[in-house]
Amino acid sequence: MKSFQKKVAVVTGASSGIGRALAIGLANRGCHLAIADLDPEGLRETANIIKSSGADVMTFPLDVSDRAGMRQFADQVINHFGKADILVNNAGIALVALVEELNHEAFNRVMEVNFWGVYNGVMAFLPHMRKQARGHIVNISSVFGLWGIPSQAAYNCSKFAVRGLSESLAQELTGTGITVSCVYPGGIKTNIARSAQFQQTFGPLQNRETFTKLFDEHLSLTTSEKAAAVIVKGIKTRRARILIGPDAYLLDILQRLFPALYQKIIPAMMKWKKWTTG
Repeated sequence: MKSFQKKVAVVTGASSGIGRALAIGLANRGCHLAIADLDPEGLRETANIIKSSGADVMTFPLDVSDRAGMRQFADQVINHFGKADILVNNAGIALVALVEELNHEAFNRVMEVNFWGVYNGVMAFLPHMRKQARGHIVNISSVFGLWGIPSQAAYNCSKFAVRGLSESLAQELTGTGITVSCVYPGGIKTNIARSAQFQQTFGPLQNRETFTKLFDEHLSLTTSEKAAAVIVKGIKTRRARILIGPDAYLLDILQRLFPALYQKIIPAMMKWKKWTTG
């Protein structure tokens, strides 16, 4: 994408974190924005920031797992702007739980938001992009879509699924003028750790306080603004695979070189962490 001027970008999960930073970053580069989220207050705050840049912005309260709601959102975007050039399926939630301690409802909710929310976005906006014969779909996965991690089975499943959907879709859309990118952020300084659900008693990750402290002090290496800048660059250069943060690059390399060995390293690190924290 040579220029973002007058392009229409759609961003879900835009009330905070990467979604907000990306919406603002795209607006600052000349895009008009259609933003959606379940948090109406956060959505309004993002919209007010975007308006200050002079961009046109529409907001839509949305649970991305609601297929009908997503289609209604897409229809309103087209009615308002006449097109949708960029779609960023960003909304996501986290759950910390051992597989044997998971319940179906919690696991299902993670899949509904993290995977089906992405699928719903694709299915709602792709027909419009087909008619335009152009567009860019950006699906947010995670480094946990590259690595399987203890206590993250539900999140891993959802993010691995996003990766699979994105890679299949990208091949199917070859030659159509529509690009698909899948994003793999490492630890990003957002509220996802604080808002995560907890259903397990795994070592140092047995409660929100210890999990959040570990995430803030050791795992969140990249700001939302930096993550957004990397994604924007990836959109501009039509990159299919967008890694964010030094941790993402390291984990990607280790997984490629040692696909079996890494599965022994993580439990050992968790065990050591349990001993050192008492």
